[in-house]
Amino acid sequence: MPRIIGVVLVVLGGVWIAQGVGALHGSMMSGHPGYAALGAVTVLAGLVLLVLGWIRRPRG
Repeated sequence: MPRIIGVVLVVLGGVWIAQGVGALHGSMMSGHPGYAALGAVTVLAGLVLLVLGWIRRPRG
């Protein structure tokens, strides 16, 4: 389950980064750098969950 949540967070964070830097238009978040920073934190959290999910997966 952590891996699924990690993937969702990485994708969501990527969208927020793209909107924050102005590469993805169409919302109030477009062009606001604060959302890019929030997206970067979200991507990092997702990557941590992905790594933990792979490290702690059951063997067998």
